[in-house]
Amino acid sequence: MPRIRLRYYALLREQAGRQEETVETAARTPAALYQELILRHGFRLPQAQLKVAVNAAFTDWTYALADGDEVVFIPPVAGG
Repeated sequence: MPRIRLRYYALLREQAGRQEETVETAARTPAALYQELILRHGFRLPQAQLKVAVNAAFTDWTYALADGDEVVFIPPVAGG
């Protein structure tokens, strides 16, 4: 199983209770990985409200994940 490094920001960091973690996953795409994380951490934001970046580049939710990738799910920005 690939090992994926995850970084969390804003609401996702609060819900996960951590800023980052490394997970072993059977998920092959960021979309599948986010579904696993919903179960693991109880994330409440729907995927449609997030952007995803892999290895510091915005990407598609169907990107093929590989061992050692770093994934960031980016929640909507609030403020003013």
